[in-house]
Amino acid sequence: MKTALLQLTSSDDPAENLATVRAMMAEAAGQGARFILTPEVTNCVSTSTTRQREVLQHEEDDQTLAGLRDQAAALGVWLLIGSLGIKTHDADGRFGNRSFMVDPRGQIVARYDKIHMFDVQVSESETFRESKNYRPGDRAVLATTDFGAVGMTICYDIRFPHLYAALAHAGARILTVPAAFSPVTGAAHWQSLLRARAIENSCWVLAPAQTGTHPKTRGKTRHTYGHSMVVAPWGEVVIDAGTDPGIHFFDLDDSSVTEARRRVPSLTHVRPFDGP
Repeated sequence: MKTALLQLTSSDDPAENLATVRAMMAEAAGQGARFILTPEVTNCVSTSTTRQREVLQHEEDDQTLAGLRDQAAALGVWLLIGSLGIKTHDADGRFGNRSFMVDPRGQIVARYDKIHMFDVQVSESETFRESKNYRPGDRAVLATTDFGAVGMTICYDIRFPHLYAALAHAGARILTVPAAFSPVTGAAHWQSLLRARAIENSCWVLAPAQTGTHPKTRGKTRHTYGHSMVVAPWGEVVIDAGTDPGIHFFDLDDSSVTEARRRVPSLTHVRPFDGP
């Protein structure tokens, strides 16, 4: 099945980002893509809480979500919205970081809220406290599609292999990792982590990413690593998108999962153990 990753440099203007993504979706579908994936925080990349409170919306009111659902239906494609920053009704006022699987009728078939929060100091000048503004999810999600079961994750989740093992044992044959990865940790770990999750679980790993320097109206400038990737179930890197925004195509072949699991059936060899 022809599949397309969209690599974006989203700004802090959701309307502008929506127009960009809709145009890229139309181009991808026009070239035959039946499944299209966008990165984490497709609607708004911002370091300003004030700006986020101005432009983010609750799911039921979110214009990016409505516009992308409409476009998926118009094009007749499956769409993974890597994630949207959304307002929640939580008492503490924190946002959600939510991924959506949308079917070719524009219906949401699965939602996933990012479980693991990126609270790290990656360098003297780069510190992240994601949990300050985003509240973590608490449930792993498997999306049912007509091309296989898809385990939905987001960005920093990639460092927690037990989540991916749980998804694979629940039936996932595809794992999605939309991201807005730090350039520092991206250069050090991104490819290695994605390949490890693919090999451990004999799954396709699809990782559409934000890239470059993100336009802003206020707040500190944000830079992301790019290098959207596709890793096959045997661990081969099928796509490394580099650092330019764009559309990247590949053939999503379910037989590769079956063959990898036949060659090394490690998912069937898991044993309980005591200790340490």
